[in-house]
Amino acid sequence: MNSKLNWISETRKIALVLLAAWGMGWVVGHAFIAFAIASVALLAYSTLQLTRMHKWLSEAKDAPPESVGLWGDVFDRMYNLQRQHSEARSELQSTVNYLRDSFASIRDGAVMLNAAGAIEWSNHAAENLLGLVYPNDRGQDILNLVRAPEFHQYFLDADFNAPLHLETNGEPQRFLRFEITCFGDGDRLMFVRDVTKINRLEQTRKDFVGNVSHELRTPLTVITGYLGTLLGAQDTLDQKLVKPLQQMQQQAQRMESLLKDLLWLSRLENMEGASKAELVDISGLLVELRSDYQTSYSGRDIELELESDHKLFGDHRELYSAISNLLLNALKYSPDDRPVVISWKQEGGEYLLSVADQGLGIDATHLPRLTERFYRVDDSRSSATGGTGLGLAIVKHVAAGHGAQLRIESVLGVGSKFILAFPA
Repeated sequence: MNSKLNWISETRKIALVLLAAWGMGWVVGHAFIAFAIASVALLAYSTLQLTRMHKWLSEAKDAPPESVGLWGDVFDRMYNLQRQHSEARSELQSTVNYLRDSFASIRDGAVMLNAAGAIEWSNHAAENLLGLVYPNDRGQDILNLVRAPEFHQYFLDADFNAPLHLETNGEPQRFLRFEITCFGDGDRLMFVRDVTKINRLEQTRKDFVGNVSHELRTPLTVITGYLGTLLGAQDTLDQKLVKPLQQMQQQAQRMESLLKDLLWLSRLENMEGASKAELVDISGLLVELRSDYQTSYSGRDIELELESDHKLFGDHRELYSAISNLLLNALKYSPDDRPVVISWKQEGGEYLLSVADQGLGIDATHLPRLTERFYRVDDSRSSATGGTGLGLAIVKHVAAGHGAQLRIESVLGVGSKFILAFPA
């Protein structure tokens, strides 16, 4: 409202000046000349004010030049806008500085990249981990400075759903974990973490489990052998000792199964990432599995749905182990009068191998942890079936070694389906 009044007031002033000039010129007989002189004077005044404004804006002085009327209002408004802009810019710069200081203080390397992959900013940790030097490396392509082929492939594929684990070749040897997040118009924020200690601890754990499992096999074999010998001559034993010896034999056999699975899992972990050159006939493998388990579980209905004859490059023994674990679980945890269905088919860009049962199903809260070692949904039920708790962990590692994904679908009271999805 005030702005409108200022414009009206200024228009009135200009009209009055021109009218007065016209009147004075009319009195002396030169009305048009007086009107022209007044117009030029008004134009010169406006030009003067524009010149003062340009000088003020160019010199970036705090206070605007003094003026009256509409020009005074324009100067005041521009000054207020300038102050607001300056405050907003200062606040934004403060936020940016705070974020940069925060990133600079973390132990992980942090690198900001533009859409073209050029470095915009990096912290001190990135200098230690990747050899980057900011601001000297600003504008450099990250692929020219981090030359590992695995990183190049990871960065160019632009699939950042999973982190990249990279082993460096320098001294000291390091294991790095890369995580990249996209934001803005294709810009990227890359975090790099040194996971050398974690990797070494994990390797120590693997070595410990493998060594202990191997060392326990010999004494356990001796114990099992003697128990078998004693129970083979039950007639000569005190009958009070027969049941305890049978229980000991049962637990020894269960321990043997556990050690066998631990050694097999340790082998899978050590072989993960190795190339698979054997062409495996999945349909034939499933027919073989069905025959083996129908012999062990006589009377159980195992249905095969073979909709593809596609063969996979893989390891026959590993795939047999994974599928047999899935089939064994389905047979154990579903009623005897309901079939277990094994299918092999192509769907979209994947080949799907699934084992489905019509058992009790699994609550959704348990699904994320099912592949953890020794994790049990129901301890009493699992103990009754004699499982080791390592079956799905083995399946997960076999899947990872073959570039596949393990997916689990389950509905309480309906049943469960375990799917190995192989990329086509």
